[in-house]
Parts: sequence; C-alpha cells; structure tokens
Amino acid sequence: MSKLLEQLETPALLLDEAQMDRNIARMRDQVRKLGVTFRPHVKTHKCIEVARRMMESPEGPITVSTLKEAEYFAGQGVKDILYAVCISPNKLDHVAALQDCGVRMQIILDSVEAANFVAEHANKTDRQYNVLIEIDSDGHRSGVAPDSPDLIDIAQTLERAGLPVRGVMTHAGSSYDCKSTEEIRAMAEQERAAIVQAAERIRAAGMACPVVSLGSTPTALFASSLEGVTELRAGVFVFFDLFMAGLGVCRTHEIALSVLATVIGHQKDKGWTILDSGWMAMSRDRGTAKQRVDQGYGVVCDIDGKPLQDFILVDANQEHGVMARRPGSTGEPLHLPVGTQLRILPNHACSTAAQYGYYNVIGPGHEIKDRWHRISGW
Repeated sequence: MSKLLEQLETPALLLDEAQMDRNIARMRDQVRKLGVTFRPHVKTHKCIEVARRMMESPEGPITVSTLKEAEYFAGQGVKDILYAVCISPNKLDHVAALQDCGVRMQIILDSVEAANFVAEHANKTDRQYNVLIEIDSDGHRSGVAPDSPDLIDIAQTLERAGLPVRGVMTHAGSSYDCKSTEEIRAMAEQERAAIVQAAERIRAAGMACPVVSLGSTPTALFASSLEGVTELRAGVFVFFDLFMAGLGVCRTHEIALSVLATVIGHQKDKGWTILDSGWMAMSRDRGTAKQRVDQGYGVVCDIDGKPLQDFILVDANQEHGVMARRPGSTGEPLHLPVGTQLRILPNHACSTAAQYGYYNVIGPGHEIKDRWHRISGW
C-alpha cells in the first residue's frame, strides 16, 4: 500500500519494521549463543507476519497465552504450540479440537487436581495430552515450587493415567521488578536453577522429563548459561517498550511500536497540549510508575520518532491524552499547532497493541509499507 503517515487518521498503531527485525536478530543471536531451542511467545503481537520472522520454521514452535491465539496461528499453518496458561476443564474440548486439526498442542498445569481432570478427560475421549508442569521459580504467580513434594505427586498422577510428563516450564516474572541488569542476571540464574532442579527431581523419581522450558525477555537476554535447559521462551522483545527500557533491557530508540496521535487543542495556562490519544489508544498500563523514571502514559516524540525532551502524556481520559512536561522538569513552553502529528512510545507493548486491529508498518521516512492484521480477545 502506498500511503504516508500524514495521511493516517489518528490514533493509529505504527510498527517500525526495520527496528523490529533488529530486535529479533538480537534475540536470535542470544538463543544461538545459549544453545537452546527458541519457542517465541506470540502474545505481544498476535500477528502471523511478525510470527513468521520469529519462528524457527513455518510450523513453529510458538507459545500462546490464549486458545484463540492457538486457533489463529494453527489456521496459518503453525503446528507446534504451547498454551502457557494453566489449563482448566472448560478448555480441554478446545484443545482437543486443535489436536484434531493436526496441531501438536502442549498444555500446562500445577496441581494434582488439574492432573486428575486432564486424565479423566483423556480417558473419556480416548486421547493423549502433552502436559508440562509449571514451576514457580520466583514466587511471582502460578506454579509448584521445585522442591515441593507436590511436584512428584503431580508427575506420578499423570504417569499413572498414561500421560507421561512432557516436561517442566517456568516464567521468571519477577525479573520485571529488578532494579539493575545485575539483578536480572541473578534472576536468570535463579530461574535456570529452579527449573533444572524440578526436572532432575522428576527424573530421579523414575520418570522422563525431556522438555525444560523457561523464559522472559529480561532473563532471556541477560542469561549467561542455560545448562540443563532445552528451550527458551520470550515475547515482548520483538517490539520492546518503555518498561523494558526502564529495566535497562533496551534503549528507547529500540522500541519498534508507537502510536501516531494528533494535537487537537491546548490548555495554555496549565501547559497542556491535548492529543486524540487517551487511554483507549495507549491502554491504562502505568507500569513505569514503579520504576525510577515514571513515563506517564507514554513518551511523546516528533513524527520521526525522536523524543521531545521531557514531554510525556501526564494524564489520559478515554479519548483525550494530556501532553505536558514531565513533573519536576523545566523549560520553555512548546506550542504545537492543532493538526500536528506526534508519535507516542508505549509503557507496555502488549496492552497498547491490544487496543488496535492492525499495525501500520512503516518503512524509511514516512512511508506506510503495509497493514498487518492482529487478533484479540479470547
């Protein structure tokens, strides 16, 4: 498609293709160095054009966060899919339907209770399920502790039901709380040690555990060794965002995703510029408020993507964004005429992208090269 940024109705979601490709190359280099299989998470972009650049083959493997994602990517020819949210009884029929379409689905669980209902469903429907046990490596969310007696109970429950344990997986979500790259490196080793310990305990109990899977974007990029691990998962690295920049995982200019907005008014006495990009355009995510630098609802850039020094979205209503100087900063007022277009970098790429139905893929200059559709919902 032949179009320029200036011709877009705003707000609009922009994707810098060249920067995205550089981000993917960085992760691929790291995966190669670590010597593991790469199973990228597609929940950030939910788009086949992006996934094809991340996957090791047209059939995958990938990680998904919803079964709707699994169904969409299966329809695009992807066959090796890990559903990385603990399974519930009301989702097993959907998993089975995907299996019947030729998809090699893997599901996860973290309790004997879940192992029992999966086993019951497998017996009732005369089918197999590839099951990984989720390990809690950092106290962040779900999962069984690697040294818990429950781990062996879960594995044995599956084995007795004729469902050999496919492996173990974990996600060090606490890496998002780290205050330095040194802390991220330490978290990466904690994640690795926990998942390897869990796998070794299962094997010592007489069961196979071929898959040892871990990953988050911070720990993936800062791990120095993945000894004992077979595969790595990560997702937000493909676009990066202000939260990742605040962690020191990327630099602001490496963020490939932005929202194109337009100046629609001013409140001069307050130093405000009003944009047509409220929280429906940027999302409610204020994750950087917990970091050293609070980026409000996003960093404001000129139309070329260069940050306007100390200008952020300080507030947002549903459709209105309030652009002003960062609290505590000083400088000359900036008057931008109504109709001026700006780009805003997001706090969280996943939640901002979720507000839109497609990416406007930008090439050199202000050219819109293509439109890539994405899915949403469950």
